[in-house]
Amino acid sequence: MSQENPRVGILMGSDSDWPKINKVAAALQEFDIPFEVNVMSAHRTPAAVAEYSTNAESRGLQVIIAAAGGAAHLAGVVAAHTSLPVIGIPVPTADLGGMDSLLSTVQMPGDVPVVSVAVGMGGPRNAGLFAVQILATADADLRRRFAEFKTRLVAKIGQKNEAFQKQLQTES
Repeated sequence: MSQENPRVGILMGSDSDWPKINKVAAALQEFDIPFEVNVMSAHRTPAAVAEYSTNAESRGLQVIIAAAGGAAHLAGVVAAHTSLPVIGIPVPTADLGGMDSLLSTVQMPGDVPVVSVAVGMGGPRNAGLFAVQILATADADLRRRFAEFKTRLVAKIGQKNEAFQKQLQTES
């Protein structure tokens, strides 16, 4: 799912991660942010991860999002090879529910920053939205569109509350 002139790179440790993280792409698409998606493993293809990360900035990427489960070292390996911001998505696992992935992603040594989002639920979407926020720091139009998104979110939640209050009244 590569797009022309991607600004965000999305890496997954396995193609089976895509159904669990594809909301990251949807969030980027909402803001017309071009991205690319690749499968690379910190443990099975370490040279490919190093090459991708090392060359990412020269290819025009501005943020890298790395999703992995279990011994989720992908984001850390990426961060070791680039100065770009790296967002880690800990992918839920069958054995430990993603706690293993979360701990592997957030336990980075000093001087190798990786931002981590939540396991499951809103994590992948938040990774995409956080990438948008990072890009918006240097893009006034994107910053304006993100502010409008936040305003729409407030209105959306207000409408949901009104509908819920009406539902409560009919149930009483």
